[in-house]
Parts: sequence; C-alpha cells; structure tokens
Amino acid sequence: MMHGTFVSILALAILSALGCTARRGPLVVTDPDPSVKIPAFHKAARDDDLGALQQLVIDLDSEDPAVRFYSIQALQDLTGENFTYRYWDDEIERLPALKKWQQWLANRMQSPASRPSESQP
Repeated sequence: MMHGTFVSILALAILSALGCTARRGPLVVTDPDPSVKIPAFHKAARDDDLGALQQLVIDLDSEDPAVRFYSIQALQDLTGENFTYRYWDDEIERLPALKKWQQWLANRMQSPASRPSESQP
C-alpha cells in the first residue's frame, strides 16, 4: 500500500514540475486570460496571422505590462513597425505611439488591398 501511495505522489510531483495543466481551449488573441492570450500572440506572429492585428493594437493599452510587451513584439514581427511604442511607459507616455498604431490600423482597415485577411503586412 505504501509503495502505491509513493508512486502516486511521485507521479503528481513530476507532472507538477513539468507544468502539466489542462488546456482551457484554443489559443486566441481575444482571450482575456494572459496565459492564453500571450501564447496566442506568439502563434499569430509565427503564423503571419494578420487577422490578429486589431486585437494586438487594442492590447497595447492593456493594464498588464506583459500583455503590452508581447503585443508589441508580435506587431513588430508582423509589420516591421514600432512607432516608438515602449510597453514600460506609463499610460500618458504610451499615448502618442498608441494613437499612431490606432491610426495605422484604421488606415489599413480602410484599404481594400491590405485587409488583415491577406498574407502581406
């Protein structure tokens, strides 16, 4: 009996150490949970998913600095742009760059030749 208990505890410890957790669903950039959102940012950048651009720009204004960091990283990977955005700046200091990103996105959404569904940034 003690051997079975020891094996069970050991198995739980190994699984915990490996970070095994149940997936909550697909990786989507609109998920409010940063533990889902941030890997989705990586996936969007890796897959050249321009459909994520709008949410990435929205998340430049997140209260969570990690979300802002990974959002600007994905945007830079997808577009090659930065607009002098710095995720660590306070809300007021980020505002000029955020407005540039919002204007860039608005211009992009108005242009039929460069809608997010296309593969070119």
